[in-house]
Amino acid sequence: EQAETEKSAPAKAEEKETAPPQEKKDVEAGVSLAPESREKKRVEPGRPARPPLQESEARVKASPVARRIAAELGVNLASVNGTGPEGRVTETDVRAAAKPKPEKAGVSPAPKQPTRLPLQGEGARINLSGMRKGIAERLVQSKAPVPHFYLNIDIDASPLMEARAELKSAGEDADTSKITVNDFVLKAAVMAAVRVPKVNASFDNDAIVQYADVDLGIAVAIEDGLLTPVIRAAQNKSLREISELAKDLANRARNKRMKPEEFQGGSFTVSNLGGMGIDSFSAIINPPQGFILAVGKINKMPVIDNCDQVVVGHRMSIWMSCDHRVIDGALGAVYLKELRHLLENPALLLV
Repeated sequence: EQAETEKSAPAKAEEKETAPPQEKKDVEAGVSLAPESREKKRVEPGRPARPPLQESEARVKASPVARRIAAELGVNLASVNGTGPEGRVTETDVRAAAKPKPEKAGVSPAPKQPTRLPLQGEGARINLSGMRKGIAERLVQSKAPVPHFYLNIDIDASPLMEARAELKSAGEDADTSKITVNDFVLKAAVMAAVRVPKVNASFDNDAIVQYADVDLGIAVAIEDGLLTPVIRAAQNKSLREISELAKDLANRARNKRMKPEEFQGGSFTVSNLGGMGIDSFSAIINPPQGFILAVGKINKMPVIDNCDQVVVGHRMSIWMSCDHRVIDGALGAVYLKELRHLLENPALLLV
């Protein structure tokens, strides 16, 4: 009050005379001033002083009790709809405005970041190795942006078993005796890609890159994760050469004696978990490759032969995971048809 009654500098005298008194302005605005507002308010010890009113709040019609409750609850009076006479804000209005509003139907609150809680019975927390981090990053790069779709066939593996037994009968000292069923699958996968060259490709932004060579990736499980050594220009390799290279690469991968360029690139990959007792599975594409084959184990099962008789047969399941940007369903089916023909006629793979 003392500041208001003091005379201002001459430059401001005119302005002060023309400006209406603050009290009158408040009365014209319909603000009822409580007697204590004109006096210096005592602040009780331990109780925070009431913050000054904003201009928008000062113009609101409200009872003194409503103003006090609003200050205590942190409610902006300008945002409260008054239900009292002439729209005056009452204590009830302030308390109603302070209550949390129910969520609107169909609108979900913003998700909170989950706090990591210790797992039940957690014994150890193992930090990722560099290889595991690399595998995680590449698989996320593949599964998230690459549109996967899956095709499956069952192979009559009886001819493969017979061919394998015949090669093994040549004696353990013979090179051909070391050829495995998986080697037949690798050779067949390469030959089928040569016969259906459109699958030997990858997606590259605004184009599909079709490869001149079939660079065959072989999934090899190692202690720290997974490596995919590559047999370069596999279309020029015989069954025996593919068998020898696959064993050499797998052995060096498990013993960590590989050069980086030996497991980089590749047209497509073959992953075989049949030796670990897996009947069938689907695999994630190794980008930027166009597909991956997942090979299960050979199972004995009752089958119906050409004479409609139930006999004991051998069946092997093969899944093909395709990048739909490169390979359509029909193209994938043509490739698998060729792969089946080669595996069910293994003599074609010995040429």
